[in-house]
Amino acid sequence: MRRVAKLSAACIATAALAMTATACGSTSSDTGSSSSSSGSSKGIKIGLAYDVGGRGDRSFNDSAARGADKAEKEFGGSIKELTAKTSDTEADREQRLTDLAEAGYNPIVAVGFSYATSIDKVAKEYPKVNFGLIDSVATAKNVDSITFTEEQGSYLAGVAAALKTKKNHVGFIGGVDTPLIKKFAAGYVQGVKDTKSSVKVDVQYLTHGSDLSGFSSPDKGKEAASGQLDNGADVIYAAAGSSGNGSIEAVNGVKGAWAIGVDSDQYNIPGLAKYKNSILTSMVKNVDVGVYDFIKSVHDGKPLTGNQIYSLAKGGVGLATSGGFIDDIKTQLDAAKKKIVDGTVKVKTS
Repeated sequence: MRRVAKLSAACIATAALAMTATACGSTSSDTGSSSSSSGSSKGIKIGLAYDVGGRGDRSFNDSAARGADKAEKEFGGSIKELTAKTSDTEADREQRLTDLAEAGYNPIVAVGFSYATSIDKVAKEYPKVNFGLIDSVATAKNVDSITFTEEQGSYLAGVAAALKTKKNHVGFIGGVDTPLIKKFAAGYVQGVKDTKSSVKVDVQYLTHGSDLSGFSSPDKGKEAASGQLDNGADVIYAAAGSSGNGSIEAVNGVKGAWAIGVDSDQYNIPGLAKYKNSILTSMVKNVDVGVYDFIKSVHDGKPLTGNQIYSLAKGGVGLATSGGFIDDIKTQLDAAKKKIVDGTVKVKTS
């Protein structure tokens, strides 16, 4: 049975220290959930510190959640989930990881590059706890850094966009102009231009700098996509967390336009079902595989550390084929993939 409750960081710390508790309320977006089976006492206690949007974003965080869910189902035990707020400071991220460690969760997975600094600090304070970090490389010895070649998968998305556009005009929407999201943009633009140099590519970011709300604002995603559609784009790729849901909605309202999803196979996401016939493909980033591999390594007593790179060649990224909308360009996509894998094409990261 899964239990979901609203908990503040203070409440979690209190629960870890006390045998009993009454109630703890908060206006924070931190969410704690746990699940258990009859063998949970012999299972594994998994801690998940999500990026903004958390479980239910239909994208990046949900992919991480699938990996943890698979591990919990296979090994038994429980999961505790906490979700970042757009207003988070470094101290907030450190406290979130500390609360999970203090409560006995091991391993702990930090979902997102924003935890890079905090995880190094907290991991050193808890050397017997195994930490996983998605999308950035940590320096602490007890951290498994799980990274992906987003630019390679995005290159294939660019190839698909160039082959499917009827207006010779496509778009890219990034949640925040971080180095990570710029990898998505760089690969996409290169894929478009290598396929058809005459295609115009609009590149837009929803927020900048430390403002991470661009990953959790569907209204901003919808507005940006509407603007690009009005300007003539008919294929739009959004790498923007849950903000991308708004982009997909906008594209769905325009006949002949296509959206390209990200991270998860968004054609098959229940919450996006009414838009699925407008989702050309998704650049799938198998965060779930990385999370599961890490948790399994801890369960097996051989914790992964260092940097595990999930590339196109290793199946870490790729294009979803749900809906069959890219079946007619499979030959061209396979050829582009082969060139990346064999090194003929070097995909840019910026």
